[in-house]
Amino acid sequence: MKLYLKDGTVIEGKSFGANVAGTGEVVFNTGMTGYVETLTDPSYAGQILVLTYPLVGNYGVPYFAKATKGKPLKASFESEKIQIAGLVVSEYSENYSHSEAKESLGQWLKRSGIPALTGVDTRALTKRLREHGVLLGKLVRDGQGMSISAFVDPNEENLVAKVSPRKKRIYGSGRTKILLVDCGAKENIVRSLVARGAKVIRVPWDYDFSKEKYDGLLLSNGPGDPSMCGKTIEQIKVAMKRGKPVLGVCLGNQLLALAAGASTYKLKYGHRSQNQPCTNLRTGRCYITSQNHGFAVEAASLPTGWEEWFVNANDGSNEGIKHKIKPWRSVQFHPEACPGPTDTAWIFDEFIESLK
Repeated sequence: MKLYLKDGTVIEGKSFGANVAGTGEVVFNTGMTGYVETLTDPSYAGQILVLTYPLVGNYGVPYFAKATKGKPLKASFESEKIQIAGLVVSEYSENYSHSEAKESLGQWLKRSGIPALTGVDTRALTKRLREHGVLLGKLVRDGQGMSISAFVDPNEENLVAKVSPRKKRIYGSGRTKILLVDCGAKENIVRSLVARGAKVIRVPWDYDFSKEKYDGLLLSNGPGDPSMCGKTIEQIKVAMKRGKPVLGVCLGNQLLALAAGASTYKLKYGHRSQNQPCTNLRTGRCYITSQNHGFAVEAASLPTGWEEWFVNANDGSNEGIKHKIKPWRSVQFHPEACPGPTDTAWIFDEFIESLK
């Protein structure tokens, strides 16, 4: 199997996933563990993922149990299926060992129809992506032809519409009601809210929630270009006119900014890891966070009344915004982690406490 990049680079390796082609945006993640959570994160839809950690697959994949009515998926899985378009690793460990493992990573990928490549110098590939920025790519089976026209830019389509649920779902039975706009939400957002005693009303990205009764609005993470979510942005504007408290997470940070009148832009190679340092501008404290995003808020475009809340300590890009008076705020990172540090889980605590 080979990985073709749009800049003309061809990388050869050995297939350990499904014997099919895969096309998308080639991105890298610097996390050391957590590939089960990462592969099932809907934010990775349309992307060929390069894992920089040299050995992958050594702890296998746990048993997947479908979510029952009113309860989220079990821990480790952030959605009901693998979301990536393809996987590239340096060394795949076919022999796995873990008390909860039920199958190998390769078996899971094959069963899910996802191509994967091993035997790649992922350090060199990551350096290329850092130097040139995100590149379009395609995983091609041996003997299969390849043409430049075969490259597909996932950001030119509405990826959120593909990963968002079609129907409303309800979790928990707490008194505090949170409306979760699912633009590709990680399951641990639901688990985190329910664990804090909230009732979660989970709705599709284009759902008209103007007549729903809820205490707070949570805008989830998700894939692709936030400008594609026009229907969500319009609904957020309505909620803001009603004075509803809002918390955005990842893509939700960008959607809240767009609803407020700010703008977003595409990062050169994005932030995808569990070790991104973010500084709280109010306190000066730096937190280590879990992230996965290719777009960011243009801080200079924030209108009057808004301010930056967090910034990335590495490149200074925006990592959160808040209104100076109104109960509207958002973060670019993932306070629910999974995988990653739980340093910022307090953001959920503060949000729920403000609704009581």
